[in-house]
Amino acid sequence: MKVTVFGAAGAVTGSCHLVEAAGRRILLDCGMIQGSKIEEAKNALPFDFDVKTIDAVILSHAHIDHCGRLPVLAQYGYHGPIYTHRASADLLPVMLEDAASLAEMDAERRNRFHKDGHNHHKPLFTRHDVGQVVRQLERLDYRNPKILFPGLTVTLQDAGHILGSASVRIQAEEGGVTRTLVFSGDIGPLDTPILADPDPFQQADLVLMESTYGGRLHRDRAATVQEMGEIFDAAWKAGGNILIPAFAVGRSQELLYWFAKHFEDWNLGRWRIFMDSPMASKVIEVYDRHDELFDDDAKAMFHGKPHPFRLPNLKYTTDVEDSKAINEHNGGCIIIAGSGMCNGGRIRHHLRHNLGSAKNHILFVGYQSVGTLGRLLVDGIDSIKLFGDEIKIKAHRHTIGGLSAHTDQAGLLEWYGAFSLHPAIALVHGEDDARKACALALKMRFDVDASIPPYAETLTV
Repeated sequence: MKVTVFGAAGAVTGSCHLVEAAGRRILLDCGMIQGSKIEEAKNALPFDFDVKTIDAVILSHAHIDHCGRLPVLAQYGYHGPIYTHRASADLLPVMLEDAASLAEMDAERRNRFHKDGHNHHKPLFTRHDVGQVVRQLERLDYRNPKILFPGLTVTLQDAGHILGSASVRIQAEEGGVTRTLVFSGDIGPLDTPILADPDPFQQADLVLMESTYGGRLHRDRAATVQEMGEIFDAAWKAGGNILIPAFAVGRSQELLYWFAKHFEDWNLGRWRIFMDSPMASKVIEVYDRHDELFDDDAKAMFHGKPHPFRLPNLKYTTDVEDSKAINEHNGGCIIIAGSGMCNGGRIRHHLRHNLGSAKNHILFVGYQSVGTLGRLLVDGIDSIKLFGDEIKIKAHRHTIGGLSAHTDQAGLLEWYGAFSLHPAIALVHGEDDARKACALALKMRFDVDASIPPYAETLTV
């Protein structure tokens, strides 16, 4: 068995790995690269492998950095099965249709400036391409092995990252010998609201593990929750707004969970709360259909009051005019909007109206990739240009690390520690500093030499 790393090598987006085993070629994830314009331009480049030789795709979960190039894969001729958990299969069209819509609008906007027929821009993919991908989906359940081909079996287990997220085990029998590869997918922290805890495998010959936060420890969740309450109180006293760039899948739902749990503690009834994301509204419908995957605390909470997704002062805004109207309020609003890294979407309009005032607060509750507007704001940039306006940033900025959907270094080591005999391990889906720190921690604790593969390196199982 061989594994070639074709994405998320020294980065946290663009997850894509090619597995060759039992005479077959299997693709693990096919994610979009996110970051600077230069990095994102790579999404339109041809794949560095022959798409027509791929026999199957296994998708770990529905975040765009893991699934976003599936329509491009289909454009290049892949029309075979895409295996994923059934909840991910329900989330996937929501994610991809939104990305297609944004790409189509961006191409149309660019072409308005090139009416002479030159420099014609086309979207990376269209909603038609998304429809093709949806028709290829094959739904799986956790802990239910699926024989893909003779001698090749795949099993999914809960990764605790977002609804339907999975770690993937591929077992291949060749010449009477069975080799086992485990791909972690993205691993969530223990006790993440709504979701069950990660369910690790116990045996492998090679582990391909994410390392997003391989070099740090998260802040205690209780301290994080207390900090959020203090920020809300300070913003209310100042008469300001609170902006929260949030991913539509996972983070937005977790925020609403905390809002419901601390509705009285944080005096949230005095605020106008906006979920300004058409995609997040659709995602919540998927969560409602898969409450069997919730942990026990969430099941109890979702049968009480206030219901996290139906807070009395929560408004879902899907219409563009309703979204614009939010910015008529100069204070007293909590605005949750995408994109989570501020590279697009409605959050940019809200930033334009709120960054210039010291009474407002911006809460960053998720990972910000290098080159994104979110990362620039977190790193302390003094001013930015949005929609032609130069804005001197006066709003307060807060990085709320304790709400991450990725586990930290301690969690990664605990997840790996569930394997018997400490198998070989390769670190992906992390910036190089994080991968090196995680490799050192693995060496110190388990005396294992973790590999840090560069792009296109092939590993042998």
